[in-house]
Amino acid sequence: GGKEKHRMDKEQERVTSQKTMKLLPASGRKATQKVVIGDNDGVVTCFGMKKGEAVPVFKTLPGEKIARLELGGALNTPQEKIFVAAGSEVRGFTKKGKQFLAFNTNLTENIKAMHISGSDLFLGASYVYNHYCDCKDQHYYLSGDKINDVLCLPVEKLSCITPVLACQDRVVRVLQGSDLLYEMEVPGPPTVLTLNNGNGGDSGEEVLFGTSDGKIGLVEISGVSPVEKWKIENEKKRGGILCMDSFDILGDGVKELIIGRDDGMLEIYNFEYAKSPILRYEYALSESVTSVQGGCVGKEGYDEIITSTYSGWVSGLTTEPTHRECGSGDGLKMTHEMQNKVLSLRNELEQLQIKVLHEREKYQQSSQSSTAVSAVPTFSINDKFTLNRDDASYSLVLEVQAAIDTVLLQCDVPIDLKDVDKNSAVVSVVDCESEPNGNFLLATYRCQVNTTRLELKILSIEGRYGTLQAYVTPRVQPKTCQVRQYQIKPLSLHQRTHCIDRDRPMNTLTLKGQFSFAEVHSWVVFCLPEVPDKTPVGETVSFYFQNTFLDTQLECTYRKGEGYFKSDNISTISILKDVLSKEATKRKINLNISCDINEVSVNHTLKLIHPKLEYQLMLAKKVELLDALKELQAHEGNTDFLIPEYRSILEEAEELLKEHKKQPTSLERLYGMITDLFIDKFKFKGTNVKTKVPLLLEILGSYDQKALIAFFDSAA
Repeated sequence: GGKEKHRMDKEQERVTSQKTMKLLPASGRKATQKVVIGDNDGVVTCFGMKKGEAVPVFKTLPGEKIARLELGGALNTPQEKIFVAAGSEVRGFTKKGKQFLAFNTNLTENIKAMHISGSDLFLGASYVYNHYCDCKDQHYYLSGDKINDVLCLPVEKLSCITPVLACQDRVVRVLQGSDLLYEMEVPGPPTVLTLNNGNGGDSGEEVLFGTSDGKIGLVEISGVSPVEKWKIENEKKRGGILCMDSFDILGDGVKELIIGRDDGMLEIYNFEYAKSPILRYEYALSESVTSVQGGCVGKEGYDEIITSTYSGWVSGLTTEPTHRECGSGDGLKMTHEMQNKVLSLRNELEQLQIKVLHEREKYQQSSQSSTAVSAVPTFSINDKFTLNRDDASYSLVLEVQAAIDTVLLQCDVPIDLKDVDKNSAVVSVVDCESEPNGNFLLATYRCQVNTTRLELKILSIEGRYGTLQAYVTPRVQPKTCQVRQYQIKPLSLHQRTHCIDRDRPMNTLTLKGQFSFAEVHSWVVFCLPEVPDKTPVGETVSFYFQNTFLDTQLECTYRKGEGYFKSDNISTISILKDVLSKEATKRKINLNISCDINEVSVNHTLKLIHPKLEYQLMLAKKVELLDALKELQAHEGNTDFLIPEYRSILEEAEELLKEHKKQPTSLERLYGMITDLFIDKFKFKGTNVKTKVPLLLEILGSYDQKALIAFFDSAA
């Protein structure tokens, strides 16, 4: 039966959002738990398992999309009341499915995050946090960026209310009433928060966080300042974290940490002797894991991990270690109960396929008649477009509830597509050189059968900005397609950061004119990624950025009527100048733009580029030598006669090739940036040096740092 899945709703797929499935606590004599899940059609479904069959308990009527599902109840009693957030409303159901609460918050934005503790309700909707007690307004806070998750430290342990917000700007904010107590920076945009061990640990102050770029960490939220306990980087470049739970699945008396990622990876970490957890088991599901919880659903005495995925599959997994000693990377096994399911599902599928053929014939006939009504099926797409810090590339992930047939990518600015190992789709790229009609990229990805998730890697060039469009066609009849758009911003390789090095030589662009705070903010949003759309609160604001490719920095400070943009990279300033002038002309706004250029900064940037360039040239050279060395080795039968340097090249052959394949365009990108730097340096002096570019490329060909710096200095 391979990977065993159990689908609770056989007649239709129901798409689920993050954190919308829970296990109800076991009650009475029964030791097994019921599963309750909320979906994007607004339906709450509750079911148990009996002899491998799903037995429905209740199902509510459809409504607005359910964004969160949490369990609650009086403090220190079993948490068996079901609460869902849909639109701007919170609804409550008993474990039997009877609705006892409909609370309309009148929030203008949809609720995205929810936490429940006794009669306290904590909500996050876009930038706004609200705390209610018995459905009455208590506190309100406006966050600097979107709120992705919210929780409250356990009141039973701490006898005070301490709300914690996970915000998109890589910050965890801790509140007291309606005020910010303090904030702490985390290594990526936090997408999910959960209490360590399910109860905040011994102190009740321990909170786990997971980020959209796949990192996890533990912080202690003490009364004075936060303490970082540990963090785990995303070495294996896996998906972002969507859900976490603490549960003792190994039965060793210590709760393991269970993590669900948006690339379908489910991981179990345990805390043997180490300070930070160690990955023990992993399991790959075919879709993003939206919720996870440990418990006992199928059979008394058999613990399992229950997951729900994007298109509404609910599966149960147990750990059956194959070899005790090998530890890490052991598989997770589907439970036997679930295994038996597959046979009855298969029979059903065969009957369904016959039915589908009849229906298709009927559709074909009716669509040819004059009274035909064509029903175009709608489908959900879950997408994510993010900049990766480690290689300054964008990753575009598309997840569809039905299998994907093709994805057509179109872009009106030059971008490069990179290979992704996990991606088995067949790509064909149209040569657009000869097409003057604004298409710089046209590429089609044809997916293998049953692919519901596609991951693509894209390289952009700063200064070239426009729109990337993805036309997604799933394998459904009749054919239908949806288009999604992604902005490639002028400073596309910049990522928000919290601190800046004040000692670097900086260039400054000053902006003056009759513009409002909202207008200048909208220009910053236009130019840079990761800036909240909403105009910040207050008179003035500062944002800091880092160029992910070169590590240069940018500081933006602006208010009504003036803006200051400082960077150690002259090209960053040049791009801002061009874009702002162009936008102002378009909108007929009179802008006064002046630039204060620091000559020293150019050599400083060249020095930052130096180690990257040297590494890439070295890599290219070694890879070039490989073939010749391999031939020599074959000829001589051994490598004893080679000098150690050459011998090590042969020993590292696999690594080198892998590294080289990973970064085929790095050298070209670096050359491009050095060329821009050269042109921009002299552009600010009023000199056009485009004719000298071939000479520059020649110097780069036989790269020597001193010669390059000398050329930059003398070219005027």
